[in-house]
Parts: sequence; C-alpha cells; structure tokens
Amino acid sequence: MATAMSNGAVSGRWTSEELMHGKEGATSSPPSSPAAEDTAASANTKSTNRFSARKLGSGKKSPADPMDWGMPGHLTEEEVAVFMKFRDEVEKRGGEFKSTVYSFGDIEGEAYCLTRWLRARKFKYDDVIAMVEEASEVRSSAREHDFYPDPVQALGCEPSAFMALYPQLYHGNAKNGCPVFISKPGVLNVDGMECITTLDGILKFHWHVMMHDYKNRLLKHKEANPDFCNFQCVSVIDLDHLSSSQINQRALSIVKTQTAIDSVCFPETMNRTLVINAPRFFSLTWNIIKGWIDPRTAGKIELISSRKNWEARLRELVDVDQLPSDYGGKGMATTKTIASDAPEGVLKQQHELVHVRTSGHSSVDVPKDGLLQVTVFTRSTTEVTISVVDENNKSKVYAPGITVKHTGGSGENDKPTSVIVTKDNIKGPVKAKVTIKSKGGRFSSAGNYMVACNIY
Repeated sequence: MATAMSNGAVSGRWTSEELMHGKEGATSSPPSSPAAEDTAASANTKSTNRFSARKLGSGKKSPADPMDWGMPGHLTEEEVAVFMKFRDEVEKRGGEFKSTVYSFGDIEGEAYCLTRWLRARKFKYDDVIAMVEEASEVRSSAREHDFYPDPVQALGCEPSAFMALYPQLYHGNAKNGCPVFISKPGVLNVDGMECITTLDGILKFHWHVMMHDYKNRLLKHKEANPDFCNFQCVSVIDLDHLSSSQINQRALSIVKTQTAIDSVCFPETMNRTLVINAPRFFSLTWNIIKGWIDPRTAGKIELISSRKNWEARLRELVDVDQLPSDYGGKGMATTKTIASDAPEGVLKQQHELVHVRTSGHSSVDVPKDGLLQVTVFTRSTTEVTISVVDENNKSKVYAPGITVKHTGGSGENDKPTSVIVTKDNIKGPVKAKVTIKSKGGRFSSAGNYMVACNIY
C-alpha cells in the first residue's frame, strides 16, 4: 500500500497552489459528456503538464466543466482555506473521526478524500464536521463487528439467494478507473426478500459490500494504477420490467436502507449514474424529481430508455471488454456472473417463490450425478407439510412430509424460518417436485415460501 502511495504522482499532500491550479501528473475529473471528452482530449494534446499550463494561462480560461467543481486542482481560495482547516481538524482529532473520513484507507490520497466530504456539504465547514460526526455514529455498531466480513452471517442466508431476488453486481471498471455497478430494481422480488432476510440483514450486508467488496475493488485498482484517485462508482440502474405496483413501501424501504448509509458515510462516491429501460410512468416522475435535486447531482444522472442510446452511452464510459454482453459489451453476461457466485461446490442454483393457498409446488431438473439439496424459507405462521417427490413417478418419495411453521415473530427484523427439507441429497438424473400443502382452513392462505435448490 505504501509503495503505491509513494509512486502515485497525485498522492500525498497538495499545496494551496496545486489545490487551485492542478498538480503535475494529476488528471481532472472524468468527462461528463462526449463533448467534454473531446475537449479534454484536445487539452491533453496541447499540454501534458496541467499545473504549468494553468499557471502560464493568465489570459482566457476554458469553460469550466461543472463536474470539476470542488475537485483538487479546481478549488477557489475560499475553498482552499476550508480544505486546510478541515485537514487540520481531521489530523487533530484522529481516531474514529479520521477513520470515518478515510473509510477506504489513506491510499485514496488526502486531497481526493477530503474534497469528497467537502463537496458533499458545499465546503461549509461546520456542516462538514457535523456530517463526519453523524457518520461516525451511524457506522459505530457496524465497526464493532468489523463491518460484517461474513456475508452469510450478515444476511442470514447465502448472498446468491439475495442476488437472485435483487440482482446487483460489480462488473469491471469504467474508462476512468471507477468500478462499474449494475443494479436491477425492476426485477426486485420484495415478497421473496421478506422470506429470506430482514431489513437489518440487508443493512449489515450493505456494510459488508461497501467495506469488504467495493473498498477492495478500489484498492486493487489503485495498486495496479498508482495514479488512480477517483474513488467513485459508475452505476447502471436497470428498470426493465418495473411496474408501478412494485413501487410500494416495502420496496422503497429496501432501497432506502442501502442509500441512507451511502449518503452519510460514503459521500460523493457517485461518479455517474445511468438509469436505463425506464418505463414511461417513471420518466414523467423523474422530470419532477429532477427539479428537487441539486443541479450538480442531477447532472450526474442520465435517464435513457432507448436500448440503442444507452448501449452507445455505456460504450462511451466503459470499454466493451469491461461491459457484460447483455449490456452491449463483450464480457460475461450478468446472469452468468451472478450464477458464478454460488457457494463453493454448487454447480447450479434455483430460487422460486411459491405462494400457497391450499397447496403449491416448485420443480427442478437434477442432472446425472448431480446432488440436490432443498431449503425452504418462510415467515408464514400457518402450518404446512413439505415433501419432495419424483414429478414423473409420484410414488417415489425422496423427502417425506415434514411440518414447517414460522414461530420467530412478525417484526420486520425478526429472522425468518429456514428448513433444509432434504435430509439426504437427492441424486440425479431426476425431475424433483417440492410440494407444499397447507394444514390451515379451507379459506385461509398459507402465505409465501422461498424454495432454494442447490445442485452439487
């Protein structure tokens, strides 16, 4: 880590002049548009020493890119004064206050790290200090648990089950070095999520992702590219299949749980967000929401419904070998990437939400020599029996009926019930049928059951 810092031309302590005019070897913020990219390329052709060029250019200044505001090399004298005061306060307080500021480690570089926090509160010193203090309090409990290094313990289930119901993944790096994050809230299965985890579990898992996954991706890229200091993320929010009925309180709570942490504890980590495949009703809503957002933040968000247009825009930001094939690139498809994160030894997974009134079932094909394990998750307080049979020969019973009933409480943070239905793994080839039968009254509904099948 130290070697990477000493080799990076932009790491270390910046002078007031450098904070205002640039530092030799430093790169400005990434282009906010194709036109800005052309301008940046032209500027780089004229001069490779941005600091010297700025000092010599006492005449006309090129038009400022709004995305450069508050970045090292673009500060005003007043902003530099606040920066210096904040830097002194961070060093004076040290301890958890400093650890909160440098959440990704000091390898990010002092100038880039501190200006992230300062931009988040528009260089208002007292507001920045209050924000760091709030962030220190927010993360205190998670810090006591080392930000939950074990994702299974954090969620209460395998992360692959969570991803099957709310697909989210990192996939390569953008041209500016930022990790590329893809999220698919359009296929978020809220009922399924309620079966397998809690809001508290989602919160803990998000801490794990930010401090043990995202952080490590940044540090790994920094080690390979010492001058990389843009510790931000290029996000793709895919709203394909989103319906107005999906935007309910439970769905918003899941999204809000994650974003609440980021906004306070990881400020200014959004480099650019592309919202793609937006349905018409969302486009109309966005036009209203955009008016409520800070212009600079709104300028980082692009809403693109046309696949042709968003694929072209993605290729402007990300090289094709870093983009998944289902998003216009040549990399592994997101479905395959998510599937590859299955637990060790698992060849294939299947997750299906079964709603039971009087009965319901889920079927799975087990290949030759494959071994099937079935786990069922639920919050239903109605007693049911669950069995596994051969779908083509129902007299062949692999797992006799076992009784399942949730008794763990009905609070949103009470853990759901999970039961391994197969005492012994079922050997393929076979088409197995998991049957759930309610023991409740004729006119009652047993509820939802998540059937998770692992094939080894």
